[in-house]
Amino acid sequence: MQNLIFSNQVQAAVEQSAARGNHNMTVWIADANTANFLPESAVNVITIPDGDAAKSLPTVCRVWDEMQRLGVTRHSLVINLGGGMVTDLGGFAAATFKRGVRFINVPTTLLGAVDAAVGGKTGFNYGGLKNEVGAFAPASDVIISTRYFDTLPASEMKSGFAEVIKHSMLSDRTEFLRLLDHDFTAPIDHDDLLERLRRSVQVKVDIVGHDPHEHGEREALNLGHTAGHAFEALALQRGTPVPHGYAVAWGLVTEAVLSHLRLGFSSDDVHRLGAFVRDNYRDFPFTCDDYDELLQLMRHDKKSRNGEITCTLLEAIGNYRLGQTVDCDDMTAALDILRDHLGL
Repeated sequence: MQNLIFSNQVQAAVEQSAARGNHNMTVWIADANTANFLPESAVNVITIPDGDAAKSLPTVCRVWDEMQRLGVTRHSLVINLGGGMVTDLGGFAAATFKRGVRFINVPTTLLGAVDAAVGGKTGFNYGGLKNEVGAFAPASDVIISTRYFDTLPASEMKSGFAEVIKHSMLSDRTEFLRLLDHDFTAPIDHDDLLERLRRSVQVKVDIVGHDPHEHGEREALNLGHTAGHAFEALALQRGTPVPHGYAVAWGLVTEAVLSHLRLGFSSDDVHRLGAFVRDNYRDFPFTCDDYDELLQLMRHDKKSRNGEITCTLLEAIGNYRLGQTVDCDDMTAALDILRDHLGL
């Protein structure tokens, strides 16, 4: 079970977490950007390139090479400081080196805090597919703070916020409606945002606790991701990658529409969500000419089965249905309605 620490006193939290083990060495993994946040006391530092393109086997090998050069053992500690790319790749490298080195995640992005750093999934992209290789290996501790968020561009905040909305859709309609009133142009209220993160992460922790290896209930966390991963992959194929959370936001609308068509999910909530996404995530023009490719990508998604498109859908906020097979006609109709919501 991961130990979650919500604190804006990051250095003290890191020292407290590190003190829980008798480690012969502490190694930090950061990317070219998050290396700027390393404490002065950080001595053994492995710096990797930033960006999703670096989430690759060559980068993993580079980390292993550095661990070997530094003399990392199973009694060492790895601290991953960065967004989802760093915690995913650094976690995998630590979990597999010497058959497992203890590691701590310190996410520096909103998306990393509510998604990648929590839940025990690690890995890297391979063969043109996201997170194709990986392992379930939870960090011993996850230190969640908002102190890094003031430096994030608005697109990064919006990307992470989409996962926060997803968690509210799985759990709490009052929180869902509250989140849809969020103003990204306002200064960050760190205390309020830390509380929102506490609520959001707890939704994921509760689900993962019942199904750590994704054999059942954890599929709920795939809400918005069957369609979302297809949007993300299509954008990558075009050479115009989009933030993960943007693709998830479009996927949430698509799968909310499907939920309405298939399970009677509230049309009012579909329209509220669609309006919020239109106002904040309207950056991905696509046409009906892209539907065949999107459908093909959905069929090959890890969540789909036997070549059929599979989604998590909602009867209502907090009432989800796993493993729902969706035919191409319904998905095409949902994509049409998504384009209407986005004004495309």
